[in-house]
Parts: sequence; structure tokens; C-alpha cells
Amino acid sequence: MEEFDRLPGEVNDLVDGFMAQPVVGDVYFGVTQYTFWLAIAVLVLVVVLFAFKRRQAATLVPEGRFVNAVEYLIEFARKDLVIDLLGNTWRQHFPFIATVFFFILINNLIGLVPGAHPGTGTIGVTLALALITFVYFIVVGVKKEGGWGYVMSLKPKGVPFPMDWLVWVIELFSTFLRLITLAVRLFCNMFAGHVVMGTFAILASLFLERLAQGISLEAVAGAGVSLMWIVILIVIYLVEMLVAAIQAYVFAMLAAVYVQLAEEEE
Repeated sequence: MEEFDRLPGEVNDLVDGFMAQPVVGDVYFGVTQYTFWLAIAVLVLVVVLFAFKRRQAATLVPEGRFVNAVEYLIEFARKDLVIDLLGNTWRQHFPFIATVFFFILINNLIGLVPGAHPGTGTIGVTLALALITFVYFIVVGVKKEGGWGYVMSLKPKGVPFPMDWLVWVIELFSTFLRLITLAVRLFCNMFAGHVVMGTFAILASLFLERLAQGISLEAVAGAGVSLMWIVILIVIYLVEMLVAAIQAYVFAMLAAVYVQLAEEEE
């Protein structure tokens, strides 16, 4: 059908639209659409947290859906992401882990707004988040073991030579690999999800175009097909809301796990 013939070109335009484009200045020293929406996400997060603190302080017992919802998320981050994984040192690391979790979550959710481009939809931002996390858990390990002590702590005790050094090389490589996997996992999930949603939106619009041109049997049939694409799009949209939360949780959980590993005696 003609609609399917046009689909590859429309999808190519869609993917091109996800490339960083300067809003102010140029790509390297200006503000791109991703930078703009990242700033919007940070602003929304700050407003939400200030509104939460003000409403929470107004009463001794939390009241209202908004306060209870935010308090539930904070408690979830505190218990499931930090206390359960880090034990006695959770207070030291809670600010960082919670900040990572809420920053990624709000960016992912902002990305579900039609026309928005979340900061987590570009590899530059996810790589920066991964780099910050990488530096954080390395610093934790160095503070505990010392610089050389932390490096050598990757070599397992009780393993005979030369297997212990082989394992050390593998562990050293896997430690640096965390930087890449953290960045790529988040970016790919966000980017792929938006491309899929955009593709189904294009399919729905292509079939509806014929109905807008005039009523005919073929146009009505095309409208029926569009309805099917719209239903699928809604389902995918709901799934992407879940993915947005899961990816924020996975990133923050892995950050907590890496901190836990850096603090372990063995």
C-alpha cells in the first residue's frame, strides 16, 4: 500500500529528529533540544521537591495524594535502593543514589510528553551520568582501601598464581566496562522506546490522511487500520511509562551495588 511505501522515509525523518539539534548557538557550544528539556526536567524536579517539603511541613501526618506519592517514592529509594543494599553506610550514600534515581526518573517521564526530548535520550547525558557514578564508587573504594589497595582489592584472595592475576585483569576490565554499560543501557532503552512510539504514531497518521482527503470505502478501511495502530500506540505508551520507572530504578540500583562492592572487605 502507498502508506507503507512512505513509511521508511517518515521513519528516517523521525530518527533524524532525535539527533541533537541546536536551539541556541551550535551543537558543541549551544543549547540543544535535549539540553533544553533536561533543564525543564530539573526545574520540574526542584519545584516538586519544594512543594512537597512545604506541604509536608504544614501537617504532622502526611495528607493528600501528592505528598503521599512523593513520600512513597522517597521511602522506596531509601529502603529498596539504599538500606537493603548498603546496610550501615546507607546514610552516607543516600543523597547521591536518590539524586541519580529522581533525576533519571523525571527526565524519562518528561520524555513521554509529546514533542519533548528527554535528557536521557542522548548518549552524552547518559555517559555523563555513568561517569559521575563511576567516579563516585571509585572514590568510595579509594577512601576505604587507599589508591593502590583498592586496585589490588580486585585480585581475589586464596586463588593460586597465576590465576589470581588473570582474574584481576578481568575484574579491572569489568570495572571500567561498567561505565559503558550504564550509559548505553539507559540511552538505548530511551531512544528505542521513542522511535517505536513515533513509528506507530506515523502509521496511524498515514492511514488517517486518506480519510481527511474524502470519504470512501478505502478511506474508511484505512481509518479502521489507524484505530488499530492507535490502540497499539496507547499500549506501548503505557509500557514506556513502566520502562521509564524501571530504567531509573535499574541505574540507581546498579550504582548502589557498585558502591557496595567498593566497600566490601572481600
